Amino acid sequence: MKRCLPVFTALATSLTSGGFAPSLKAIEPDTTKKAGVSSIVLAGGCFWGMQGIFEHVKGVTNTVVGYAGGTKETAHYDMVAERNTGHAEAIRITWDPARVTYSELLKVYFLAAHDPTTRNRQHYDEGPEYRSAIFYTDDEQKNAAEAYINDLDAAHQFKHPIVTQVVPLRGAFFPAEAEHQHFLDHNPTKGYIANVDIPLLKGFIAKFPELYTKEIK
Repeated sequence: MKRCLPVFTALATSLTSGGFAPSLKAIEPDTTKKAGVSSIVLAGGCFWGMQGIFEHVKGVTNTVVGYAGGTKETAHYDMVAERNTGHAEAIRITWDPARVTYSELLKVYFLAAHDPTTRNRQHYDEGPEYRSAIFYTDDEQKNAAEAYINDLDAAHQFKHPIVTQVVPLRGAFFPAEAEHQHFLDHNPTKGYIANVDIPLLKGFIAKFPELYTKEIK
């Protein structure tokens, strides 16, 4: 079964304790106010923790955990755990571009939400379903993500190269089962949540207090 191995807080805090100060010149926030809403699908390990962070980002209007990269027929938790569906555990983030920019979401994703340098693994979760991936829906999202990755690598912000996939969202994003939605909020004392996801959330708040809101989306 997934997530039944021992988990130690030190593994989570290894991400949140670093003093990262990336160069953001390639994707500085666009100060132009934009109308409407935008969405992106991100994968970076367990989707419980990803949602636990992005549901608290100012300007985010909705978050849904689910599966991306495979077919509708295999978009089920137990099947994805078998590691042969092509799916990644992912989160669909919808946001108001007039309140938060895509580049700011990327900043949270790379520097607070997960480790983008480990291939098919986050903490004790292993397998392709835990890969780091950005599923873009247009060239603007693709180009900004690639520029930011190049910026981080050039600045040597991590000890190892970034392995995040930047791939088109082919097919659809499939929402996960109801019990996985906002799992962190419903299970704050569960071992995995308390030892891995809560420290990551606290690290996000410490690094980017200007982007944090207590509201849950």
